[in-house]
Amino acid sequence: MEEEARRFKFKVEISPHIVSPVSVSVMMRDVLIALLPAFAFSVYLWGSPVLKVYAVSVFFACFSEWLFLKIRKRKFENDFSAVVSGVLFAMVLPPKIPLVYVAAGISFGIVFGKQFFGGLGYNVFNPALLGRAFLMASFPVAMTSWISPLDATTTATPLGDWKFHHTIWETGKLFFGNIPGSIGETSALLLIIGGIYLIVRRTIDARIPLAYILTVFVLSAVYYFFDRSSGSPVFHIFAGGLMLGAFFMATDPVTAPANKKGRVLFGIGCGIFTLVIRHFGGYPEGVMFSILLMNAFAPLLERIGEPKAFGEV
Repeated sequence: MEEEARRFKFKVEISPHIVSPVSVSVMMRDVLIALLPAFAFSVYLWGSPVLKVYAVSVFFACFSEWLFLKIRKRKFENDFSAVVSGVLFAMVLPPKIPLVYVAAGISFGIVFGKQFFGGLGYNVFNPALLGRAFLMASFPVAMTSWISPLDATTTATPLGDWKFHHTIWETGKLFFGNIPGSIGETSALLLIIGGIYLIVRRTIDARIPLAYILTVFVLSAVYYFFDRSSGSPVFHIFAGGLMLGAFFMATDPVTAPANKKGRVLFGIGCGIFTLVIRHFGGYPEGVMFSILLMNAFAPLLERIGEPKAFGEV
């Protein structure tokens, strides 16, 4: 028996024990590839100054994570997760936001939204969205100042025009993206292409974005039936940051439920909160707040449909 035991070497590790070629770095690279069309269009739309926003956001995402780990005497792993957070954070900012706000926002998101919980895999909230929420609370004027991509004049976003001026933008402009808005959220078409790429690659689960988008579509259709000024369901799924949030924010594997039923309910909850905030809240957009709220409910949603242990009564 002892002789047989010497022939085998056992390595005891925590779960999961499934070996897969898909690693965190591979998943993060897929996300960056999926964001390339929207990234290129944002540079075309807003010009080279947005490259500084991207660069500052990515740099301080990586630097703040490295510095926090250095203080804790932990090794910095280059898994591209901080890079993805930096790119996504830049995409949800106004085009002319001061760079010092960019650095402060993403640093807050990485440190307090990710590293304070123990790092990647332990965080409850999406770091990019938490950083944006921090800026919204700290610098509301800078975070709600928008410019037109045509002449760089100050203007309102399509959701702002709908909310405060009862003006509905053309569907074509919303779909292709030549409109004012956050840096990377304007083109629904390019974000859908990136989302389909992630689904085909099985980097994300289609349940969350489909449940999210369908919920917004159905509920806004019901609301539109009784009140034509509320905006059509097509308007609500293409306007604002819904596509960016549905495909790239809500599908974060760490902050979303791991089980199938939980993911469907997570997407439905995001859709409900988004429309409630859009119609009854003070802000015209509700994607950021809806995802952060559902991040808090994700641990509870994971209990739904949870399989029982063998022999459990």
